[in-house]
Amino acid sequence: MVTDIRELNEKIQQESQFVDLINIELGKIIVGQKAMTERLLTGLLANGHILLEGVPGLAKTLAIKSLAQTINASFSRIQFTPDLLPADLIGTLIYSQKKEEFQVRKGPIFANFILADEINRSPAKVQSALLEAMQEKQVTIGETTFPLPDPFLVMATQNPIEQEGTYPLPEAQVDRFMLKVVITYPKKEEEKLILRQNIVNEIKTISKTVQPADIVKARQVVREVYLDEKIENYITDIVFATRFPGEFRLKRFERLISYGASPRASINLALAAKAYAFIKRRGYVIPEDIRALAHDVLRHRIGLTYEAEAENVSTEEIISEVLNTIEVP
Repeated sequence: MVTDIRELNEKIQQESQFVDLINIELGKIIVGQKAMTERLLTGLLANGHILLEGVPGLAKTLAIKSLAQTINASFSRIQFTPDLLPADLIGTLIYSQKKEEFQVRKGPIFANFILADEINRSPAKVQSALLEAMQEKQVTIGETTFPLPDPFLVMATQNPIEQEGTYPLPEAQVDRFMLKVVITYPKKEEEKLILRQNIVNEIKTISKTVQPADIVKARQVVREVYLDEKIENYITDIVFATRFPGEFRLKRFERLISYGASPRASINLALAAKAYAFIKRRGYVIPEDIRALAHDVLRHRIGLTYEAEAENVSTEEIISEVLNTIEVP
């Protein structure tokens, strides 16, 4: 077994070399926000979608656009507005008078990387059209079903400030996102660097270091990363503590949590941890990987009661308390 792990470790170190190249290229354009770029890569390698929440101007759009350029992949930015229709997203049938037949005109969803900007500004029918594409990796126009390109990654953004006139994503839809990443302001030194970069005339360009086929291959290698049974138990304990807090010495949370994380949380935490270990050039998952990703995987999967809101208890605090209580293997 030790030999297997050693061989696997060597294989992962060999296969994950391109991660450094991507980070170098992204570092040319994006200052700070290391956690965001790491989560983007984690979602990409674990074949999961990402929901980003942060105030405007924190390089959310720039990050995914730069990642698409680095991977030589196609990129679509879709601005979600209240008057957007599903056809604007997935495409539609157009009648050709010349050929006297209906022809398919594909929408912007047919790209490797989709930026769904301010996803909560569009009505439910548009959100559900996007979510069918996310879940099934295919789109139906008329009577024909078209597969979406591989790799396919949706990064949706939400602005936490203006909530007037928005359509909050229902719990079942939010659950489709592997990670919900909350982005904060850069540090003072990083802000100075951003300032300097943006007032000089020099335009930095990103080199294409990886091909989409390399990402598809890397995803298969990510699945091989070793996940010990003790780590599996650790994941299930964390998830079960959000459902039955009383059984895990967290009785006070029973009246604060209206519903706990779904089984999708366990699956996504395991897959994301494997991808995270791969990014860290390791062939096995350690408890620190789980702890690093637990907030991003769970924060949108725990429902709070009115009592929790009245007492100003957030999901962040609940997840932190769960991580502090559950025994680390």
